[in-house]
Amino acid sequence: MITINVSPSIGKVSAEWTEAKDPKCVFTFAHGAGAGMKHVFMTSMSSELAALGITTLRFNFPYMEAKKNRPDVPAVAHKAIEAAAEKAHKQFPSLPVFLSGKSFGGRMSSQFLATQSPAFVRGAIFFGFPLHAPGKASKERAAHLETVTVPMLFLQGTRDDLAKWDLIESVCKGLADATLVKFEGANHSFKAGKKEFIPELATAASDWVDDFNA
Repeated sequence: MITINVSPSIGKVSAEWTEAKDPKCVFTFAHGAGAGMKHVFMTSMSSELAALGITTLRFNFPYMEAKKNRPDVPAVAHKAIEAAAEKAHKQFPSLPVFLSGKSFGGRMSSQFLATQSPAFVRGAIFFGFPLHAPGKASKERAAHLETVTVPMLFLQGTRDDLAKWDLIESVCKGLADATLVKFEGANHSFKAGKKEFIPELATAASDWVDDFNA
């Protein structure tokens, strides 16, 4: 366990590396709104990615660190993502850095990249992009994606109640450099009954990175 200094006013957050034996890249890995960096999805995904040569840096957003229920305002979340990205780059200066996140963590990462684009960040990976609130289908949350300048990978389930399939498909088709991978029957937690898609998600992310670097 390590700590990341977000800013003098915001303070520090907990973080944890899951290191690959011979890493080809580093992912920052931001958690969803309702669960922190130690949630089983986060830890299991990090282990799967490590087995495929991807080191991850999981971290808490400040509200989660403070055990608050309400997520941080975007400006605070963006500062945490920026600090994690800089930590990853400083630790592994020769490796490509990608920003990734589950749900809320992915959307905060894309919002950060819509306004800032550090030269060392090569792309973004979204594990279930939360396009809209449940039952309120719309594409308003996607508007900022048009100004993201790095390639983006969207890993989405067809039964995700936070991203109606036809809408997320339309969003990705309208972006300059976006790849959409379908997980048939998966919900927002990437489950379909008893089936979990963590190995398939990790493979899709790894394959995309390999194609990206080819």
